[in-house]
Amino acid sequence: MITRLLVANRGEIARRVFATCRALGVETVAVHSDADADAPFVAEADRAVRLPGNTPAETYLRIDLLLDAAGRTGADAVHPGYGFLAENADFAAAVVDAGLTWVGPPAGAIAAMGDKLAAKRLLAGAGVPMLPTWTDPAQVTDFPVLVKASAGGGGRGMRIVRDAAGLADAVASAGREAAGAFGDGTVFVERYVEHGRHVEVQIIGDRHGTVLALGDRDCSVQRRHQKIVEEAPALLPDGVRDRLHAAAVAAGRAVDYVGAGTVEFLLAPTGEFFFLEMNTRLQVEHPVTEAVTGLDLVRLQLLVAGGEPLPLAAAPPVTGHAVEVRLCAEDPARGWRPATGVLHRFAVPGVTGEFTPTAGLRLDSGVVDGSPVGVHYDSMLAKLVAWAPTRAEATRRLATALARAELHGVTTNRDLLVRVLRSPAFAAEQVDTGFLDRHPEVFAPLLPADELPVAALAAALASAAARRAAAPMLGSLPSGWRNVPAFPQFTRFTDPDGGELTVRYRLDRTGALAEWTTVPPSGPGTSRALPEPAGGRSVVLVDATPDRVLLDIDGVRRAWRVHRVGPAVFVAGPDGATALTESPRFPDPERALAAGSLVAPLPGTVTRVHVAVGQRVDAGELLLTLEAMKLEHPVLAPATGVVTALPVPAGGQVDTGAVLAVVADSGADRPASPHPQEDPR
Repeated sequence: MITRLLVANRGEIARRVFATCRALGVETVAVHSDADADAPFVAEADRAVRLPGNTPAETYLRIDLLLDAAGRTGADAVHPGYGFLAENADFAAAVVDAGLTWVGPPAGAIAAMGDKLAAKRLLAGAGVPMLPTWTDPAQVTDFPVLVKASAGGGGRGMRIVRDAAGLADAVASAGREAAGAFGDGTVFVERYVEHGRHVEVQIIGDRHGTVLALGDRDCSVQRRHQKIVEEAPALLPDGVRDRLHAAAVAAGRAVDYVGAGTVEFLLAPTGEFFFLEMNTRLQVEHPVTEAVTGLDLVRLQLLVAGGEPLPLAAAPPVTGHAVEVRLCAEDPARGWRPATGVLHRFAVPGVTGEFTPTAGLRLDSGVVDGSPVGVHYDSMLAKLVAWAPTRAEATRRLATALARAELHGVTTNRDLLVRVLRSPAFAAEQVDTGFLDRHPEVFAPLLPADELPVAALAAALASAAARRAAAPMLGSLPSGWRNVPAFPQFTRFTDPDGGELTVRYRLDRTGALAEWTTVPPSGPGTSRALPEPAGGRSVVLVDATPDRVLLDIDGVRRAWRVHRVGPAVFVAGPDGATALTESPRFPDPERALAAGSLVAPLPGTVTRVHVAVGQRVDAGELLLTLEAMKLEHPVLAPATGVVTALPVPAGGQVDTGAVLAVVADSGADRPASPHPQEDPR
């Protein structure tokens, strides 16, 4: 019986395991890096041990430090979570050798499945269907193909290649990324199935020879080969489910599997399916299986790790439908660029439970209000899961809660997730791994372009109300009161695209909105012209406070929630939300950047510089590569011109806002984008 469990992980998965431990009366131990010292998972543990440093290599990947923490706290078991050392056979063996209980499969099973090539050979012998695979890129003659990392997963080290000309570069790039993420740069090539679907089977095994399939999941909506939307049960053609479950159980039995694991398959449009990999750990998307089965998978993990038989003779029936989204700190419209900062507000309405199986809306989060989001770890902030009797109801519940969530301070993929869930193609079950490529419309922000002026007006009115509320004198006067009432007020904002938006408005002596208009955005990020609202729409100010503005627009009342942190103003209305930055009335001229400057959007390392000072470059040409949040980000020339400065050499560390390059535009007299441009692919 496990009495004190150390979780060798962080964030939401640590909180998830702790939740089940509390229900079972098991004491908990957290380990944490310096960056995570104040994280919620640390506060929730009964005991916590510091791992000096910030990077994974210094902290969560140090087997010696983790075992030392277990010894110092009297832990008798270790749960690896997912990621980091969860699928490291050496770690599993070291835990057992230290006399501790390992909550996971035997080290031999981890090793057998950890090498993707060896796993393919082993399971092919067990009758599990396989895709054609090559270890020598020179032998590849049929395209398209997929380059994959042999030692890892999670989409890292993966590249789709559609012709022979791009294969060598893809193999080299995938190898570098795999080496950085997993310490092993070995890659292989397998056939790429167009319009394939990613489906997987949850298995559980005990030490008494039982291996069960606990249902299946569809994880086809992906970005960069990483899942962002998952659902259970999977969307399978007739007759496929039983064969899929049988193949997954055969894979588990082939390695004497113990604990929770997932066998992943690629489902072709023909109904054929092929083995992709076996994840010898708990999956990020396990909550959707819990939702439709009513099982607590972490509880089952702890039971079988303690030597008990599974309390199930067979898999329980699946009830209803569950859909999960991964909420990440990233900007989908800019090549999925990771985002950093402080999460000033994190609130999701309608949540009925956290971290354990629940009917309704479940939130598994690693963050709370005020949590910092840095560059050292994965960009996922939370998982939101909806269960309902039908797929349509679950999808609608999830989309509505997500759209109404307050996510202030860090750019997220929320708008894209809502648009995916509300997409007619998603509703019609027309999903596969190329879904995002075929539906560029889901990358548009939720807030329509013609609503941005109204949102900016609400922000300006809320800011005026805040100033009035804080005024030391004459506080009874209406906001914006003037001796000369015809004189308007101006508030300037920077919009999410980096352009400037000026709101011009005038209040009469009673505080009513007498007139208003906007000057459309102009500047670096401008890609659209906003409609001029004045004269075309009737807007009446009903009420304005520092955090809520009520407007009557063409006879329909709408409330705008406003949250201000310094110059940042977060505005949310019924159609969507936006983040504006109020410009200072007297900007500091010394802060101006040279025209053509490209700055780092987040801290990272310049891994390679591809051009030289004085070199002429074309628009879209690769200038340098920035590595941040464990991923490579290409920095491209925003326009045709000449490279006039490269302040950071290869290997140099940069902070947010640091100038990476300066390209003198030889075309029109317009400034270059202040941000690195992401590869549109």
